[in-house]
Order: sequence, then structure tokens, then C-alpha cells
Amino acid sequence: MSTPASKVIASKDAEELPSSEPSDSENELKSKKAGASVCSTDAGEDEVDDGDEEDESRVHVVLGPQLALKEQLEMDKDDESLRKWKEQLLAGVDLSDVGENPDPEVKISSLTIITYDRPDLVLPIPFVPNAKGYAFSLKDGSRYRLKFSFTVSNNIVSGLRYTNTVWKTGLRVENTKVMLGTFSPQKDPYTYELEEETTPSGLFARGSYSARTKFVDDDGKCYLEMSYYFEIRKDWAQAS
Repeated sequence: MSTPASKVIASKDAEELPSSEPSDSENELKSKKAGASVCSTDAGEDEVDDGDEEDESRVHVVLGPQLALKEQLEMDKDDESLRKWKEQLLAGVDLSDVGENPDPEVKISSLTIITYDRPDLVLPIPFVPNAKGYAFSLKDGSRYRLKFSFTVSNNIVSGLRYTNTVWKTGLRVENTKVMLGTFSPQKDPYTYELEEETTPSGLFARGSYSARTKFVDDDGKCYLEMSYYFEIRKDWAQAS
């Protein structure tokens, strides 16, 4: 859902919908649930799993064992520049609350869809699909922003990035990668707001989409992988 941030685009040569009535494949969504996990590699039934070819082919450099935050600070005490950088990054962190586990913990707690003419839509993660199987609906031609809320604990997470791949009628129409940054552990949640985007408009843009969202760090550790369905409609869905 993005370019360069997070945008859902429709293929200009996507198949024309035969009518406003749901197709058989769309009816199947009623029995499907959105899924979230700590990095499952399974794609949806109607998806071509080519969204992460670049990541899968990348050569990963082994940097050595991760160290607990307290150990890092102790080892860096003789490196003034590195020590100052970490002190700045960790400003306000109560080290008494930092565990001995060297692995950072990142929990993506919610996604907020911000539009100008409607109240913000806050979606807890994992998504809970509606009766039709959709995690959310968007009006075609509408301006919106996505905002994630997440917490970091235990250690510094380096190079956290967001990837989102979108399919329509089995064809990949979007593959987005956004570098969110490096974050220190803290009790209060972080929020990251992506750039404003506009949903595509017109008959060809409307209909059912499937998507897979992932949050991964520089070490290749995946903190969330979530597959779900959403729809683009002619009008906003009526509030229930």
C-alpha cells in the first residue's frame, strides 16, 4: 500500500469486474481469516510468492553473536564515539528495566488509517476480518495515511523495515519497502506515520485485494508477518 511509503495501487490492465455482485472467489473470503505470525513463510492461496525475491537472494553477513544491552555498554566504554552515540540513542532508558536477553523484542500493536473526512480507524494487530473476510475497506480516490504503533524492549533494534506486498486477481500490483529506522527500548510505544497516499479510483480499481505485511530488522529477524484481505469500494462502508 504505498510508494514510496505505503500505497495500494491497482493495475491498469486488471480484469474488469463483471458486475457489482461478488464473484465466487470473493464469496470464498467469507470463510477465510486474516493470519498473523512471527514470520511464517506461507503465501496466500491466490498469491504468487515473488514479493521477497530480492530479500531471499541477499547474502547475509554474520556479524557475530548479539549481546545484551548492558554488555554492549560495558564493552563500548573505551570507544568514545560509539559510547556517545549509544548514550544519545538510549537517552531516557532505565537500564534497570533492560533484561539480560540479547535479542530485541518488537511488538506491532496497531495500524491506524487516517483520512480527512472520517474518524481515524484504529485496527488492533492481528486484524479481525469482518463478515465478508476483509480486514478493512477503503473508498476509491480517497486520501489517507497509515500509522503504526509498536513497542521495543530488551535491546536496540537496528534497521527495522516495513514491507508490504499486494495482489489483485492473483497478480502482484504493489511491493513496498520502507526503512523505519533504529529504535531503543522504552516503555512508551513508538508511532511511525507513512506518507500520504491516494487510493486508485474507477471500476478497475475496485474489488478485493490480498496483502502480506512484514516487519524485519537488519539481522533478518522477523517480528511480524501478517496476511489479510481488504477491499476498495465506490463509497465508504456504513458504520455498523
